[in-house]
Amino acid sequence: MQELKRTTGVTTRKLEGGFPLTVDAFGDLCQRAWVEIDQGALSHNVRQLKQLLSAPTQLMAVVKADAYGHGATMVARIALEAGASGLCVATLQEGIQLREAGIEAPILLLGAMNTPEQVNAIAHWQLEPTICTPEQAWMFSETLSGLKKTLPVHLKLDTGMSRLGMPWQEVTQFVRLVKRLPYLKIASIYSHLATADSPDPTIMRLQHQRFEDAIAQLRDAGIKPPCLHLANSAATLADASLHYDWVRAGLALYGLYPAEHLRHAVDLKPVMQVKARVTQVKTIPPGTGVSYGYQFIADKETRIAIVGIGYADGVPRNLSNKMTVLIRGQQVRQIGAITMDQLMLDVSAIPDLQTGEVVTLIGQDGDLSISADDWAETLGTISWEILCSFKHRLPRVAVG
Repeated sequence: MQELKRTTGVTTRKLEGGFPLTVDAFGDLCQRAWVEIDQGALSHNVRQLKQLLSAPTQLMAVVKADAYGHGATMVARIALEAGASGLCVATLQEGIQLREAGIEAPILLLGAMNTPEQVNAIAHWQLEPTICTPEQAWMFSETLSGLKKTLPVHLKLDTGMSRLGMPWQEVTQFVRLVKRLPYLKIASIYSHLATADSPDPTIMRLQHQRFEDAIAQLRDAGIKPPCLHLANSAATLADASLHYDWVRAGLALYGLYPAEHLRHAVDLKPVMQVKARVTQVKTIPPGTGVSYGYQFIADKETRIAIVGIGYADGVPRNLSNKMTVLIRGQQVRQIGAITMDQLMLDVSAIPDLQTGEVVTLIGQDGDLSISADDWAETLGTISWEILCSFKHRLPRVAVG
């Protein structure tokens, strides 16, 4: 993914492979469309989340899926500088990418790894895997014995998500097994909440009680529990009793709230803005169709602007004729089918609009703003999906 720092003068970044590229301001990379990442907002969100935590609870920044589309390396560095204690990713390649970038903080792999080749890479890159089954534990131990390396491992319990994890009722047998196996050191025990963003806390409380019961089982067996963690962003905002030794913050890190009823908990600032430029302006007569399928036909003379961004960049085609954008602090309607690389706007209310002007698709312009939540509501999905949809051909520009 391209990352470019915007300044008032000349900006230098490094392409993959280390080749330097210098552009004036944000230059040619931002002539069509780009994503702006507000470093100040990201740091602010980390500090806000940390204010919710009591010692010794630590904040782990979830930077999987390229930091929810924000740029994993950039986000990881800023989050750690702002006070995060470690990072969480989903895949082995995500962890390796951060290590190759020179990041030395602890990195927890949330996904399941099941082959000796993966274990070798995990050990080489000093990553910290999740173990979900006895079979995984045996395989890790046997592979590490050939390397003569000990790995910190994190044991995951299924308390009701019905995804990865050992049944919580079997925690004592599971922990005893892993403790007996050579070259494995238990770094934490954790679980994941299925409904922490729901206003109804019933299932969250049930999962919490199961986690507590699992820990009580260990204590009754004379086993001192290691580091514990349960809370995602929603649980971090909802209930301090869910914080334990770590919290794993994802969506909140990026300035969005997991649910409307959690907005009162902390002051978050959106980190991402998505912008593009007008590439042509024209006037069409009444009865003229716009874009594929003529989903929009002008009922009067209409001034339209073509904008250089489309569904190949991550603007959902299902938003066609359902979305607005911001230009010069005004709300403007999108018309016609969104195409792979372009979309069209009705700019009749801005008759002097010029080619090259900036269009804000997500973000703030003047007193108006459009959020990933707005798109998600229109599409009947979640803001997580919207953030993760913006493709790598959009440069990430660090601002703030």
